[in-house]
Amino acid sequence: MSGGDKLDFEIRPNPAPVSAADRAALLANPGFGRVFTDHMVTVRYADGKGWYDARVEARGPIPMDPASAVLHYAQEIFEGLKAYRTADGGVTMFRPDANAARFVTSAQRMAMPELPPEVFVDSLHKLIEIDQEWIPTGEDGSLYLRPFMFASEVFLGVRPANEYLYLVIASPAGSYFTGGVKPVTVWVSPDYTRAAPGGTGAAKCGGNYAASLAAQAEAIEAGCDQVVFLDAVERRYVDELGGMNVFFVYDDDTVVTPPLGGTILPGITRDAILTLAGEAGHPVEERAVSFADWQADAASGRLREVFACGTAAVVTPIGGVRFPDGEFLIGGGEPGRVTMALRQQLVDIQRGKAADPHGWVQRVL
Repeated sequence: MSGGDKLDFEIRPNPAPVSAADRAALLANPGFGRVFTDHMVTVRYADGKGWYDARVEARGPIPMDPASAVLHYAQEIFEGLKAYRTADGGVTMFRPDANAARFVTSAQRMAMPELPPEVFVDSLHKLIEIDQEWIPTGEDGSLYLRPFMFASEVFLGVRPANEYLYLVIASPAGSYFTGGVKPVTVWVSPDYTRAAPGGTGAAKCGGNYAASLAAQAEAIEAGCDQVVFLDAVERRYVDELGGMNVFFVYDDDTVVTPPLGGTILPGITRDAILTLAGEAGHPVEERAVSFADWQADAASGRLREVFACGTAAVVTPIGGVRFPDGEFLIGGGEPGRVTMALRQQLVDIQRGKAADPHGWVQRVL
């Protein structure tokens, strides 16, 4: 198929879906990323043929040859976004077009075929439509959607693969952090970095997250919830967390986040926060923030709030910072006014409770 074409999805309903009673029990406390719906999307790609064989089918194991290219050379990308149940019983998604565009740029960086954005968004609609009963109705509930693509060609040789498999799976989700929205403590990694200039930091590929796991384990050992990475060149400037972007709020209500520059994932929630903060009257800056300044400004009181943001966690206040030589609090360790106001505004837009002047919310059902 050519880049702008659409695909017709063959629908193959799961012959043995989870019963309504069992589904209700699972939805009572789904956690995050442990419960999955009845179906998945699959679409195949081959050089010279393009994208083909688009299906919605029963979720199940993927047959894989031991020589599949992804297992050896890690050609893999993914996305993450959510579907929400609205007060009127409908279903919405938040900025799926932005996820589709980022999926394209990730594919370009990883030398993979570009999935047309129309197919990306349509695949989400198809899965939501057939598995809509899996969407939690609680205040923090959502259906987390995980589109991903990997090199499925069977070969051993260092080159871009000629065959790929695109899939979407879905997982009902509650709060990302146990205990709901409360300030988290982060660990500033002294030894590990997430990405270097010219690397894959701006691509949403599995390798970036694999490289963060040792540092995340270090953070947990230090009693922290997440790891913060410094830049790979000077080891001075804050890049991002293991899976989230970071923002700083100062005593003059200025909202600051590190610039992208190729080493930081261009978060879709990050972009929305920049817009909402500016519209709320906050001076907004994308500039480098050194760890030394972070510590000094927290001590002086100039820095009032710090928060992390991403699809899974939405907006999460950061109350404490630890590092090998010590620790410090931000704003007394309590959730900040600006942080919580931005979070509430974003959540209300996502769930159809507030005006959406930017057209970010897409109605599915």
